[in-house]
Amino acid sequence: MGLWRNRWATVQKWLVVGMALIGLAGCNPSQLRTQAAQVPRLVVTSTSDPKTFNYITSDESSSGEILALMYEGLLTTNGITGELEPGLAESWEISDDQRRITYKLRDGLKWSDGEPMTVDDLIFTYSDIIFNEKIPTSVADIFRVGEQGLFPTVRKVDDQRVEFAAPEPFAPLLRFAGGAFLPRHALEKSIQTLDEQGNPQFLSTWGTDVNPKELIASGPYRLKSYQPGERAILERNPYYWRRDAEDNAQPYVEQFVFQFVASDDAALAQFRAGGIDVEGITPDYFALIKREEQRGDFQIYNGGAALSSQYISFNLNQARRDGKPLVDPIKSRWFNNLAFRQAVAHALDRPTMINNIYKGLGVPQHSAIYIQSPYYFPPEKGLPTYEYDLAEAKALLLSGGFKYSGDKLTDAEGNPVRFTLITNAGNKIREAMGTQIKQDLAAIGIQVDFQPIAFNTLVGKMSDSLDWEAILLGFSGAGVEPDGGRNIWSPTGRLHMFNQSPSPGQPPLEGWQVSDWETELGRLYVQGGQELDDSKRKAIYAEAQVLAQQHIPLIFLINPLALSAVKNRIQGVQYGALGGALWNVHELQLAQE
Repeated sequence: MGLWRNRWATVQKWLVVGMALIGLAGCNPSQLRTQAAQVPRLVVTSTSDPKTFNYITSDESSSGEILALMYEGLLTTNGITGELEPGLAESWEISDDQRRITYKLRDGLKWSDGEPMTVDDLIFTYSDIIFNEKIPTSVADIFRVGEQGLFPTVRKVDDQRVEFAAPEPFAPLLRFAGGAFLPRHALEKSIQTLDEQGNPQFLSTWGTDVNPKELIASGPYRLKSYQPGERAILERNPYYWRRDAEDNAQPYVEQFVFQFVASDDAALAQFRAGGIDVEGITPDYFALIKREEQRGDFQIYNGGAALSSQYISFNLNQARRDGKPLVDPIKSRWFNNLAFRQAVAHALDRPTMINNIYKGLGVPQHSAIYIQSPYYFPPEKGLPTYEYDLAEAKALLLSGGFKYSGDKLTDAEGNPVRFTLITNAGNKIREAMGTQIKQDLAAIGIQVDFQPIAFNTLVGKMSDSLDWEAILLGFSGAGVEPDGGRNIWSPTGRLHMFNQSPSPGQPPLEGWQVSDWETELGRLYVQGGQELDDSKRKAIYAEAQVLAQQHIPLIFLINPLALSAVKNRIQGVQYGALGGALWNVHELQLAQE
């Protein structure tokens, strides 16, 4: 859930987990390699097509991977150290009261269409788009400051400098305000023009049907072509600002290709056939691919624990839409029963998941804050965990009003406990985890109907219709700054999927309820953002992590290792769990073949 390289000024791009033994019609690796001999290009895979090319409205990973190459922020993040570095801004200053940050743009910046990039573009992006209540976007969530959720003000100081001023001290402002922005000259009309529902046309602007020439970028690449179900080709942005010490234009690689595949298996098949340059390696294929390193002329990089997670979540939303409950009221009572959620957490056999599915290449995860973050609160200091314990799981269910009829679990009214668990089809790891979850919960009398579905259908259920029961999914891209997850834990956050609030432009919800612990979690994340004393910040986020684990709206499962296979022809790779293999894409070069 996350999804963008410089939105949060981080370089969490490649969580492409690829496996493979089958090919796809229209996606011939040898053909791509032949073309690559003519035009220097990098080729990677994605298991789903983008839903949009609109940087602001995109909330899913397939778009995010592409947009990460097309948009650069005022600041960037070093993919190894996590330190902030100059991007489109050459410098920045923080006021003594810690409330104002002034960024200075570089001289001569241009958009990918050759038009000047100005402070006015930046003001437009924030004032007219991100802070526009008629435009639902998770980007806005991270900028809400304090208990009232006020936005910072954005002021033009002069032709090169812009000032962000928060209503109170806000520790993450430097990183967040250093994100990407959009071209006013191309998008202002779409903000001013309303559709039949009274919403800005911007909401449907730069969809997947956009003419690539109209899609204007600021990063190292711009869109050249998009063929649904096949590939997106990015070409070098001729107006990109970076140049090396010898004044050569960067990036050096002319094209970047995203090959869309139906599954992780198809992705790995293409990598092994030589048509793909970088592929995430899941543990079940690690031993096989490791044996092929020399023959395949590639190297597997291990960055340690990945900045990603896998979790299951129940839909706790008790609201109705047009008089119809989003979730069956019988099942909703189960899901909102804390003993039920805790029992499920105890019934999941994480050690077996690690051994059988991850082949030992993973660790149990207990928090949304990654272990690399200085704000991670470990179990040895008091973070609650849910060890595999079927006896404890059954005892919790009985204490929560459930009962057993033979080996089948029923609620107090005698209703058999059965629900549907969905995940995105084509992800072998999640499909295997879903199969084990079904088996694990059967051991405590719960019947799980496991259904992998198309990724875009899954996203629609989470963000639009809200008609799902349980979901197996993951987070990535939030980086080490915990405030990056505030839109997950804020009750009105766009990624608060386990109890999603009604969104602008969508049919309203009736009877939406927020529990006390949800409210408190949201408050703690606000407080954490307000606190500039690092030791106090750590204490606040420790409290938040404990509270989240006590109520477990997200039942975390496994933190995999960051493993990627990278072709040796790519020179300049600096691999790490934070940035992956391609975070310094502007510096990468291709060896002569």
